[in-house]
Amino acid sequence: MDLNADLGEGFGRWELTDDDALLRIVTSANVACGFHAGDPATLRRVTALAAAGGVRIGAQVSYRDLAGFGRREIDVPAAELAAEVAYQIGALRVFAEAAGRHVSYVKPHGALYHRTGRDPVQAAAVVEGVRLAGVDTVLTQRGNALDRLASEAGLRVVGEAFADRAYLPDGRLAPRGTPGALLAPDAAVRQAVELAVEGAVTAIDGTRIAVAAASICVHGDGRDAVALAASVRAALDERGIDVEAFS
Repeated sequence: MDLNADLGEGFGRWELTDDDALLRIVTSANVACGFHAGDPATLRRVTALAAAGGVRIGAQVSYRDLAGFGRREIDVPAAELAAEVAYQIGALRVFAEAAGRHVSYVKPHGALYHRTGRDPVQAAAVVEGVRLAGVDTVLTQRGNALDRLASEAGLRVVGEAFADRAYLPDGRLAPRGTPGALLAPDAAVRQAVELAVEGAVTAIDGTRIAVAAASICVHGDGRDAVALAASVRAALDERGIDVEAFS
């Protein structure tokens, strides 16, 4: 099972989390590309650290929304969104290649992640941007619009699940404002093991749902992100689950 986290989400003098520590735990790094967070110096530093540690490098693309941390939906025209996705990937590629690596996959961030899960127009724009940038893999939840359209376009889709977020009965994540949407650390660790061992989770209403995933996300912007990621990895190790980048 792959373990991924959102990294490089500082900007200028503002630091969000301990990227160095997380990179010693996770196997894939979703690196912010400057639209919701991240700046050139941060991209360069994080990609160099990821490369040195053997961590897979992915582009975390977003709406152009620094003020809202990419968590606000923006109705960007499809052609513009495709160009902006390719632009962000290109920015990260410069630093990945300078470190002797490449951009292995693309994962939308925040509002774009959720919008592309249900909106085929926005999902198709992201697919176009990914293809324009020459990347062949997308990380998203299985069964959504982005999964379907990326697969139809010949891209590889890696299914993603979330350790620290509650699920709705239909398999979507519970919105952040919903009571119980953000799981406590102990519950997040249990859910990660459940996902890896059983391929299922218990939704917020008690419904049991199947979740197909090859990668588990631990959000890097939480106050206890490093401790949570370490606990998740330790729990997976204890169950005999190999934690390694998706092949």
